[in-house]
Amino acid sequence: MSTLPGLTMPRMSALGRDAVLPAAILMLVLFMVVPLPAIILDIGFILSIMLSLLVLMVALNVAKPLDFSAFPTVLLFATLFRLALNVASTRVVLVDGHTGTGAAGHVIEAFGSFLIGGDYAVGIFVFAILMIINLVVITKGAGRVSEVSARFVLDALPGKQMAIDADLNAGLSSPEESKARRIEVATEADFYGSMDGSSKFVKGDAVAGVLILLVNIFGGLILGTLSHGLSLGEAASIYVLLAIGDALVAQIPALLLSIAAASIVTRVNSPFDLAGQISSQFLSPKAWLPVAAILTILGLIPGMPHVIILPFAGLAGFAAWKLARQPVPAEGGRQADTGPDHDARTVLWEDIAEDTPISLELGLALIGLVDERKDAPLMSRITGIRRQLSKSLGFVVPMVRVRDELNLPPNSYRIMVNGVIVGEDEAWPGEYLALSTDDSSPIVFGRAAKDPAFGLNAAWITPGDYDTARAEGFTVVDAATVIATHLNQLIQKSSADLFGMDEAQALLDTLKESAPHLVANLTPSPLPLATIAGLCRALLSEHIPLKDFRRIAQAMVDAARTVAEPAQLIEAVRALIGALIVQTIVGAGQKLRVITLAPKLEQLLHQAVRLGKGAVHPIEPALADKIIRAVGEIAVPSSLDDQRLALATSPTSRAVLFRLLSPHFPELPVLSFLEIPESKAVEVIAVVGEGALDALPAPQGEWPDHDADPDVDIEPDADIELAEIVD
Repeated sequence: MSTLPGLTMPRMSALGRDAVLPAAILMLVLFMVVPLPAIILDIGFILSIMLSLLVLMVALNVAKPLDFSAFPTVLLFATLFRLALNVASTRVVLVDGHTGTGAAGHVIEAFGSFLIGGDYAVGIFVFAILMIINLVVITKGAGRVSEVSARFVLDALPGKQMAIDADLNAGLSSPEESKARRIEVATEADFYGSMDGSSKFVKGDAVAGVLILLVNIFGGLILGTLSHGLSLGEAASIYVLLAIGDALVAQIPALLLSIAAASIVTRVNSPFDLAGQISSQFLSPKAWLPVAAILTILGLIPGMPHVIILPFAGLAGFAAWKLARQPVPAEGGRQADTGPDHDARTVLWEDIAEDTPISLELGLALIGLVDERKDAPLMSRITGIRRQLSKSLGFVVPMVRVRDELNLPPNSYRIMVNGVIVGEDEAWPGEYLALSTDDSSPIVFGRAAKDPAFGLNAAWITPGDYDTARAEGFTVVDAATVIATHLNQLIQKSSADLFGMDEAQALLDTLKESAPHLVANLTPSPLPLATIAGLCRALLSEHIPLKDFRRIAQAMVDAARTVAEPAQLIEAVRALIGALIVQTIVGAGQKLRVITLAPKLEQLLHQAVRLGKGAVHPIEPALADKIIRAVGEIAVPSSLDDQRLALATSPTSRAVLFRLLSPHFPELPVLSFLEIPESKAVEVIAVVGEGALDALPAPQGEWPDHDADPDVDIEPDADIELAEIVD
């Protein structure tokens, strides 16, 4: 049984815990077989009432039914305990009842006297009413709810398990989270199935109470008159009191447990307990104002008890007025905390500061995607994206601030990184985006669109066209997935902008726990924190993750011994972690497919870098344009065929070529020859020449001879087809 918040259960040894349950079962058997003295019955009945009250309080204070997952078992043992007491008390009543009303203990005598009040018929009728309430109303209703809940939970079980597997495959949840969700789903199914069965215990207990009452009354009258020589009136005065007292002291705990069972099965998941959930939903002045008005009208009708009705009308009106004066919580139940000294006429720095690096602004029609009352499908996907990206990039991706923006069109959203808009598009809740994998499969139904993440042809379709689109081979996703995928892509592209000195310090602090001497030899000397952060940003900008930060830190230490200039330091670090870089491009057993530059072009670039030292783009514009076009003729067709390529060049030209090509070919890695491990198999698919930058075929698997004659003749105006330069 789960404990309430703030309640600490006393510790018990494993042997003690294992012995409690068998001892309790043995005690129940003894109650049914061995005659018990009256004092033991008194203690047992009070203990039964106490346990029933405790179970009811726990049931009322849990936030969701699964927080009291042991309830079906607790209900079973509480019912058995009470029935065992009934058997023991029946034996005492029938054997020793002729001695007086105190024969079965003071508890039964007190309850019987209180309920009968001197009149046997009244006692029987009052007890009958209690039984009707318990058996017909509470127990029957709780049993029906348990049956329906169990049916719905079991019917939804396959769908929930498929959703967990889908989130795991999409990277929206980790294996640990998926395992925990599967356990929760299985526990939920077991719980509601058990509740469906345990409701029969409650119903059977109520029926048993009626039968035990009849046995005690008729058995007592027969034994009292025939065996003990009592008159019918004397026997009735004793045995009816004992029978009703015994039934009442047993049915009060039964009624409490029935209420607990009904409150458990009728609960819905909520962050509040039952009292908080009910109070939060009754705090609307719109509900109290009509009540006050109707009670006032009712109290003014002639003949009505004005003295009683009008005070309650005033109380309802006061509640409506008081609630109307309270501030209305913000959307989603969040209320702005302005602080104790915040004046509404004062503008503070906190009001204008934007301290969240990533922001997602939604139009009015998209607010439902983050509404907790509608399960907030987008929020769960954002959390999964952050977790997955943090693992792949090697540092904790900042939280995404999601907010509404009234200036946006209703179906528009905007993604910002460090205050800069990096993406915006439209999404349509309640509809699906059907994606076409190629231009040859146009989508002839729905609202034409483009996939915001990958630019594929797409269309927004209605739920009625969902099956048709899937049958025709289109990929179909909902609005929350569209926005989440777009956000995932943009965060990956902006990973360098999200990394700063705080993230660098966090990486160093984590590494310090396992490699303290490495960190001590890295910073603050020879490299300050700012330089380390800059090196990490340079790696992230070229899609190199920081997952193996220990090796990267070791490379920084080794490179700092011989290089001081930041630009050269980056290239030296890259050369030392070349194996890490290459494995982000191709797998261990695959060849690295590369494009290289002809010797004359390499020399030309080397000269441009040397003469324009410090310049961001030292290459002459006309030559730069020819390089871009020549590389594009090779790289673009390969990207369409999902074949990863890399451009390999000299260490001197690598950074310059990356800055030149990355705006046009963001997925094309630019490597230096020193970054490629000697053991890595390399396949040269093309060589880009000088002059007009014709593409020259190169021998497969061999590097071009960069020491070749610089005066080699390359025809500047030759037209080379793509088939001629790709082997």
